[in-house]
Order: sequence, then C-alpha cells, then structure tokens
Amino acid sequence: MNPLQNFKYKIILASGSPRRQELLSGLDIDFTVKVLPDLDESYPETLQGEDIPLYICRAKAEAYKAAINPGELVITADTIVWLDGNVLGKPTNEADAINMLKLLSNKTHLVITGVCLTTKEWQKSFTATTEVTFDKLTEEEIDYYVHKYRPMDKAGSYGVQEWIGYIGVNGLKGSYYNVMGLPIQRLYKELIKL
Repeated sequence: MNPLQNFKYKIILASGSPRRQELLSGLDIDFTVKVLPDLDESYPETLQGEDIPLYICRAKAEAYKAAINPGELVITADTIVWLDGNVLGKPTNEADAINMLKLLSNKTHLVITGVCLTTKEWQKSFTATTEVTFDKLTEEEIDYYVHKYRPMDKAGSYGVQEWIGYIGVNGLKGSYYNVMGLPIQRLYKELIKL
C-alpha cells in the first residue's frame, strides 16, 4: 500500500506549472490544483540565494491562507536559477532567453526551489538545491531551442527535461526533479513525517 494512501490532509497544489503537477501526480496521491491569478513574485533586493525562493513560496502561501479550510494542506513553490550571485528568472522575451542561455553555457549554476506546506494551524518550508553544469552551447543550438521550445515560463530559460537538457547538461549534482521545479523526493519525505 502507498504510505500516503490514508494521508490526513486534502492536498492542494497551488501551482499552474504542468511540470509540478506531473511530479506531484507521480506520488500516486490525490490532490487538486488551485491557482490564484496575479500573485506577486517580487522579493527584497537584499535577499541572496536560497532566501529568494523561500521568501516567494512563503508569500504565495500567505495569499492562499484565507482560502484554506480545516483539513487542507496547500503546497506552494518557487524555483530560481542562481549564477555568479545573480538570479536568472523567467525571460521577458526571446532575446532575454537567448542571453540567459549564453550566460549558462559552459558554466555550473544552482537551481534552488523553495517549498512551503501550509495548513490552517501551521506552516513548514524548506529548500532544495541542485548543481547543474552546461556544456558549451553554440548560438545555433540556443536559437533552435528558444524558437522551437519557447521557454518563457521557465527560470533560467530552460527545461532540463527538454531538448536543451538532452544535448547541453553534462553534469548534475542533487535532485533532477528539483531542476524540473519540485524536489519531489524531499517533499515525499516531509509528507511522510506528517
């Protein structure tokens, strides 16, 4: 029997990300998706590294707090790409996406996800960090990827599970699923503890 079969909370995934939905469904548990429109994903400029996605996932959780019913557990998450002390967020346009991939080419960066679990009574949050190394990418490879896959909804302008990941990622230390947007193994461990 699945250890989460008789989980005591009704799980709500507060994310419109198809990747997060796919990863959570891989745990073979029931959950519903609720997405509030226009959530503020800004953060104080003084924050660095893992403090950024932690701040954002907690802020997202705050936005859902009033709508949480007793017995419900809301999962919020945020993922950033951290390179040389800078955040690479979602690109604003194709030129921005191309520029980000040029920055990531032939370098190692961190993918950091903050996850927040919230009920009416309590809140718990954590982060997961994965080190990703890209091979040298040619301009032709970057152009092809950006124009064909349109990674405008992805931090750092790439999806590791897409073509660019197949041909470009030559090293990964940590959770692969974290790079997709949700550290599912760590989330499972946290849910089991409940």
